[in-house]
Amino acid sequence: MSTENGQARGPALRILQLYPEQMNIYGDWGNTLTLQRRAQWAGFEVELLEHEIGGQMPSDVDLVVGGGGQDSGQVAIAPDLRRHGAQLREWAEADVPMLMICGSYQLFGHVFVPAAQDAGSEPLQGISILDVETRGSAQRLIGNLTVRTEQFGEVVGYENHSGLTSLGPDATALGRVAPFGEEDSTAGGNNGADGTEGAISRNVIGTYLHGALLPKNPVLADWLLGKAVLHRTGEDRYRAPEIDESITREARRVAMSRPR
Repeated sequence: MSTENGQARGPALRILQLYPEQMNIYGDWGNTLTLQRRAQWAGFEVELLEHEIGGQMPSDVDLVVGGGGQDSGQVAIAPDLRRHGAQLREWAEADVPMLMICGSYQLFGHVFVPAAQDAGSEPLQGISILDVETRGSAQRLIGNLTVRTEQFGEVVGYENHSGLTSLGPDATALGRVAPFGEEDSTAGGNNGADGTEGAISRNVIGTYLHGALLPKNPVLADWLLGKAVLHRTGEDRYRAPEIDESITREARRVAMSRPR
């Protein structure tokens, strides 16, 4: 079987979206849609799967995506996420690529501790795929952000969070916040203090960047898809689709020109 452009279709990629009902804020569903479309344009069939609270986790997947949500959404999904933590950790150790945004990023760490002003709120235990922990704060980090990364170049997105995340010794930052503004401020990112943004471990990426993130960052989307194809086929068969990226470049330019 071949595509319209003559490329042979590969086996179907299984992409799993975690908790789309509770964790889909600031357009995060667009990440899954971007992965689906780019995979199809590159000649691969895609099977989209969803996991909601109380559902059965599929037996195997090639890529996992989680979005951001309000604190109430995190409270709702945390017990179910922990129930499936062993399966998710097994996939991560098998190099299944994963992209976790904001609230999902926090719960893929060790713990989210609510701010002192949120009296009565219990800490939310995560599933410890990423060596990070998050504490709530009265401070809120909001605005467009450019992150300089070694693997993906400049990554562009929009942050809006009051959780402040610190990296443990086994965590590697996704990148560092690019300076912006008249005073070359670098506030923002994981915690507004150390200049880091996100975390990456094996093929698992956590980040605070919404937007949706992947439409403005095709290099990152193609990296995730490349890892997914490698997982499905055992071969380095993914090639980025040859499409007009002019709108993507303009979206990145505008976002980078309006940092906060």
